[in-house]
Order: sequence, then C-alpha cells, then structure tokens
Amino acid sequence: MDTKDLLEKASIGFETLKIDQKFKDSAILHLQQWLTQDLYKDYKPQIEHIINSGYWDYLLDCFYQIIPFGTAGRRGEVGIGPNRINLFTIQASAQGHSQYLAKQYGSEAKKRGIVLAYDVRKFFTNKYFNNHIHNPVKNLDCKSLAFGATEVYVANGIKVHMFEDVRTTPELSFAIRHLHCVGGAMMSASHSPPEYNGKKVFDEFGGQLTPPDDEILVSEVTQNTTQIKTEMIDKAIEAGLVVYIGKDIDNAYVKAVTNLSHSHERNIKIVFTPLHGCGTTSVTPVLENAGFKVFIDPKTSNKSGLFENITYNIPNPEVSESFNTTIKYANQVSADIILSADPDADRIGIMVNHNNTWTFLNGNEIAVLLTEYAIQKCDPNLRHTGIVIKTQVTTNLMTEICEFNNVEIIGDLLVGFKYIGHEMNLLVKNRRIDNFLFASEDTHGCISGNYIREKDAALSGLWIAEYAAELKESGKTLVDELDRIFSKYGYYRNYITEIRILGAEGMSQIQKIQESYRVNPPRFLWGYEVIEFEDWLNRTPIVSETDKTSKDGLVFKLKPINNIIKSIKVTIRPSGTEPKIKMYFEIGSKSTDISQLDNIKEITEKILKEIEKSVMGNSCKIIGIDFPERGFLLFWQLPLMVKMKYFEIENELAELKNKYPSPVERKAKLDKLLKFLGSDPIQKIDEAFKAKYQQGVEEYLEL
Repeated sequence: MDTKDLLEKASIGFETLKIDQKFKDSAILHLQQWLTQDLYKDYKPQIEHIINSGYWDYLLDCFYQIIPFGTAGRRGEVGIGPNRINLFTIQASAQGHSQYLAKQYGSEAKKRGIVLAYDVRKFFTNKYFNNHIHNPVKNLDCKSLAFGATEVYVANGIKVHMFEDVRTTPELSFAIRHLHCVGGAMMSASHSPPEYNGKKVFDEFGGQLTPPDDEILVSEVTQNTTQIKTEMIDKAIEAGLVVYIGKDIDNAYVKAVTNLSHSHERNIKIVFTPLHGCGTTSVTPVLENAGFKVFIDPKTSNKSGLFENITYNIPNPEVSESFNTTIKYANQVSADIILSADPDADRIGIMVNHNNTWTFLNGNEIAVLLTEYAIQKCDPNLRHTGIVIKTQVTTNLMTEICEFNNVEIIGDLLVGFKYIGHEMNLLVKNRRIDNFLFASEDTHGCISGNYIREKDAALSGLWIAEYAAELKESGKTLVDELDRIFSKYGYYRNYITEIRILGAEGMSQIQKIQESYRVNPPRFLWGYEVIEFEDWLNRTPIVSETDKTSKDGLVFKLKPINNIIKSIKVTIRPSGTEPKIKMYFEIGSKSTDISQLDNIKEITEKILKEIEKSVMGNSCKIIGIDFPERGFLLFWQLPLMVKMKYFEIENELAELKNKYPSPVERKAKLDKLLKFLGSDPIQKIDEAFKAKYQQGVEEYLEL
C-alpha cells in the first residue's frame, strides 16, 4: 500500500476507538512523518503490518505522543514510533542532549565528555510484530542503545567514557564525578517489566536533571533537533573520542562505598539475588570487600533481559514475589537474610529469616531501619548537627526518629531521587555535606556519604548486612529491631497502591481522576473527615512544565477517630515514568509498650483497608468503573482493565470444572483463558478466586 492509503486506513481504524480526537490527530501526524521520511524507512514494513492487522489501540499508543521525560528520564515499552523506546528515540535524545551540553558548557563539554553505561535489558518481540519481515527493534538491547547513542555524541564532538560491559546506575554516577565529566547517561528501565527500556540522563554532579534544566533538555530534543548526526565508533576510537573504562573505576567505587562501613560485625549468612541484573558488579564486590561471605542465588544470577526465573518476570524489589525463587536457595544454605537489587542495582530488596519464616521489608521499613542505624552510628559530636533527607511521600517515622534525636530532617521534597541529589548539592555549596547522615525514598532507594548523587543498593546492602550481624549477636533480627523502633517512636503503616491504565486513553483517564480530586476534593474518606488538603501545584514558583508535572500531587490529611492513631494521610499523584496513578497511604500511631504493638498493628490495618477501598472505589467511579471489592485481592500491578477482564471471565473459569472432565483438557482451556494475564497468571488471581470459591484455582479445578 502507498502512504496515502495507509494513512487513510489508519484514520478509519482510529475512528473505532473511544478516545479524544486530539490523540488521533497527533497519531496521524506522527505516522505521516514515520511513513514518508527516509529517517524512518527501516521501520515502515512493520508499521504497514500493524496497520493492515488492525491493531488500532496499539498503533495509536505508539504514535500519539513523543515519549515524555519523566522523574528519571525516558522510560517506556520498546517498539516502533515516537512513543516507544527504539534506536531513533534514543539517538534523538542523544542529539538533543549533545546540543544541551554544548550550550551549557561550551568547549568544556567536548573536553570533559560524558560517561555511558548500560544494563542487561533486551527486547525480543511481541504479538503485534511480523517476525517474518525485518524488525529493527527485535533483539534490541541496552548495549545496542548505548552504542547508538555513542555514535551521536561523538559526531557532535563529545568524548564518551564507555564501560566495557554492564554496570550499575550508582557506579555510573560515581564515574561521572570521578572522571570530572559534564554528564552521563544510563541505558536501563530500572525495575520495569521485560518489554521496557529507557535512558536516564545525569548532570555533572552525577545526579538526574531537575527543573528547569530537564525542561531545557526536553526542548532541545523535541523542538530543536532537526537532524541526528552520527559517526562510526571505530573512527571515534581512533580519534580518541571513545575511551573504554572498567576495573580502575570499579575499584575506586567499591572503596568509596566500603569506606562508609559503620561496624566490624560480619557473622551473618547472606544470600544475594541480582534478579538477573548487574548487581553482581556492585553489591557483591562491596559486601565481599567489606569482609562478608555472600551466597549468590544460582537461578537468578545470570544476566538476562528475559528475567525468566522471577515471578511475573518483574525484577522489582518492591514486589515481594520477586524473592520466590531465591527463598528456596536461601533455605538450602540456611541464610539469615536475602538481599536483592533491581537490574541497574540502585534499589535494594530485603527479606529476613525471622522465627524460621521469611519476612519481606518494604521500602519505608528499610528507610526507618537505616535512619536509626545512621543516627546511632554517627559521631556523637556530629549527631546534633546531622542531616537526614527524605521525599514527602516517604514515611514520616523518619521525621519522628530525627526529631527525637535532635537531628535535622529535610522531609518535604517532591517525588524522585533527583531532588535528594539536588539537596546534597546544596549541602556541598553551603559546606554542610559532612553533616549529611542518610537519605531515602519510599521505593527502596537509599544513600549516604558524598560519592554519588543516586540511590545505591550496594551501600544499603552493606549497612543492612552490618545491622543484621550486630543484632544476631544478641539473638535478634531486623524484624525485632523494627518492632523496637515502632514501640519507641510510634508505629507507622505505609502502603502504596496504584491504578494502572495503559495507552493514550489511560493517560486521559488518569488526568481525569487527578483533576476530579483537585477540583472537588472529598470531605470524607470512608467516614474519616478530611481536615487538611494540599495541592502541590500551589507550591511556587513553577519554573517549567517538568516542574509542574512533578508538583501534580494531592495530599489529604484525615481526622483520627481514636486516641491511639495520631495521623492519617493519603497522597495521590500520577507517575512521572509509567501510565499509572499512585496512592500513598500513611497511618501513624503514638509510641507504646511493645506488648501493645500487635493490637495497634491490627487496628491500623483495619483502618488502612477501609480507606484504600474508599479511595480506589471513588477513583474508579470517576472514570465510570464499578470496581469489585475482591479486586483488591488481585496482583496490585495488573492494569485496571486487565483486572476488570478477570471478573468478566471468572464464571467461565469456574465452569471448566464441569465442562471438561479431562484434567489435561481442563488445564489447556485454563491456560488459554488466562493468557491475557501474562506470566504466572494463577498467582495473580488466586486470592480473588479463593475469596469467592473457598479454594484456589488449581485446587478447585482438581489440577
């Protein structure tokens, strides 16, 4: 088909979608560019296949916008189009970044150069592509994206320090500072599902760009990039514009982290899983250099973009099921703790063997433990001038601990570790960085010292291992210590959930939910009176569109109804990097005798579930969806429409028991019915099914 016919067919197809016309018009405009310009000729055969196959939802989502710059750079699904990660969008970003660096630093940009690193991600294919014709995104991995970006940087005269193999985001941050470069970039999608990839951009301090600098970069990429310059890497190496780095940086980085050790206790048995990522290049050598014996989980230690041995194939330390495989190995070696890291190893995950049961610690609990550890271990002369930093959605128990110990807390930062890095830069400027004790965000990210401007699983893992080893000497675990902290300072229950809605329509619905709460904030949530409402957009000044996006948050403080609970807070904000709206719940209680702690936890959990149901139910009603109560039992990261589809087929699923006498046939029909759920489908729905049928799916179907 010629271009005119393809565009006409796409326009007719888009008319079948119930979505704002502006998204359709934008998609057609971008489609026309990709079908007519030589720059995109490699992509045209697959675009034609998608159009002829009538994948209108997918096609529109690929083309309705230019992939945005979020809280940590650009991240999204790999695919074809401006709203996908591919070689073109990465090279366009590199061209814009090159122009940005030239304007910001002049000749210094070329002289000092940048650092590039990449992790293990690799895209294979999906159901929308024709595997029998050329596909420029098939087998596209982080290394290919890094080399593609390098071709652009060197063509613009900017020297590139390239790691010789996969490395972590924290080590990239370290290398930028160590080599005195003007910036850097990391090819990674952090903890996202396998089909995602992306690029994080870093400044000369080793931190992510903050407003308005990130907006200036976005403008360069989206408005001022009219051509993409490229040069072959072999020629760039000959010209000295590409320099490979490795062991020297590794050794300096490991030394910088281990210098932050606070204890000599090492009698702890540690199992580590990199979740198929590159944490074995940072977490493992740091722990071993510090004197710990580390057992590496053999099933999840291989570097693989499939993330094949992780439940749901989601390498996210925030998801407790990501430990399922490693727990088996940890039991074999009688481990005391399990540490994990996401693929680029900036986030830490922890499970504790407590009373012969594996207990998962969430990001806020990790933040609480390490805040206490940092304060108790710091120089007594420094304690009263010490500084702890957190984002606003991170647990306020950190604030309670700091105030009790007369330590300064900077706790009102917007979401994103880049704001912590920016605050560290201000401490350097004001000659107070030596007073900096610790910083954390709710999503399993922590840092201390002055060696990087990112979160680091290696530093978190080192401190956790030391803390656990000290506690073991007195017959206690990190869970015991957490309860002691709760008793002393007050029990805080922090919980995060989300509504994930994919595609252009999803973005529209997410904004509809947010604007409804902004314009008509509820006076009550499940009977709890809203006594204070804060709109982050009222924080002035707003210096850029990216700043406005970061400030798209709403906070509801509720009136407690008993004398045990002292604070209830709900925060609602759209994600800056993924198609979802996030809800943060926090319930804080007064300090209490440890004998009363279980009772307070029970009361708190009941309140939490009531408020969560109210907020989630109200949010779904805003976009015309009646969300079933059992929906809360489904895997929390499933997209909303996938959750609703489960309830559409649930009865059909149960009827398999009587409809197909053969277990083999029943299993085949079950697999077909649940295919839309992706990997490990039964685990994603089993609790919801059990609540209705009193048995899990496999037990009920006698499989």
